[in-house]
Amino acid sequence: MQAYTGFAQVYDMFMDNIPYDKWCEYLKQLLRENGVKEGIVLDLGCGTGNITSRLSKSGYDMIGIDNAEEMLSIAMEKALDEEESILYLLQDMREFELYGTVSAVVSICDSMNYIMEEEDLLKVFRLVNNYLDSHGVFIFDMNTEYKYKTILANNTIAENRHNGSFIWDNYYYPEERINEYDLTIYVKEDFGEEDLDLSEEDSEEDESYEEEGQVFYRFDEKHYQKAYSLDTVKSLLEKAGLEFVCAYDAFTHNPVTETSERIYIVARETHQDNKFYTNE
Repeated sequence: MQAYTGFAQVYDMFMDNIPYDKWCEYLKQLLRENGVKEGIVLDLGCGTGNITSRLSKSGYDMIGIDNAEEMLSIAMEKALDEEESILYLLQDMREFELYGTVSAVVSICDSMNYIMEEEDLLKVFRLVNNYLDSHGVFIFDMNTEYKYKTILANNTIAENRHNGSFIWDNYYYPEERINEYDLTIYVKEDFGEEDLDLSEEDSEEDESYEEEGQVFYRFDEKHYQKAYSLDTVKSLLEKAGLEFVCAYDAFTHNPVTETSERIYIVARETHQDNKFYTNE
């Protein structure tokens, strides 16, 4: 399931067009609306910690989980630089473990779409239910099939910058409801060796190119995401013991439509008599 390897080292450079501040404000609004104004919040699929850090600065006690060691290393460096007290854990979200329950679980930036099988998504939901406080909240986003079929489709996205460039090819397989991302990244040598982990293993797989006296390192990655219908997600949440609360067209309080590209889903833990809650 691990998706980000070489790309992790330049992820933030190419993702700087994402309005993380806006995304985080929307997420905080949903948390507050559902009664979570403070406490411990778990960020599943936290990546390089862009959302985790912002929630920490807003007063939440943060835990971040990701199964990409390279992404977590960058997140931990950021937390150290910002003097933030965030617990980062290298774990697979399908098998994650915590020491106790938390006020809320969030998962943003379509992390749930990386779960390829319904039974694995059910495992994640059951673990979330297990580690939520009584009536705790689970908020996550997902890319929709409409986005994969119509927006990304079989299109190529490319971007060229001073320090690097990327080519992003998309292929959607409707029968499997799976979108394949083929990424080719070129990064300029003077981007900084401290930013590029050019291990011996990487050097065997990746190439370097010289142009007018400048060296660019090449990274190739293949990612897969799966589209789930809202009805399927609702059914899996119910099977996991969670209560479906609502679903919104992303960054609004409008209902999901056939042309929604990203949706936010809110679910809630229902108190279980045989469960130990660390907040009680």
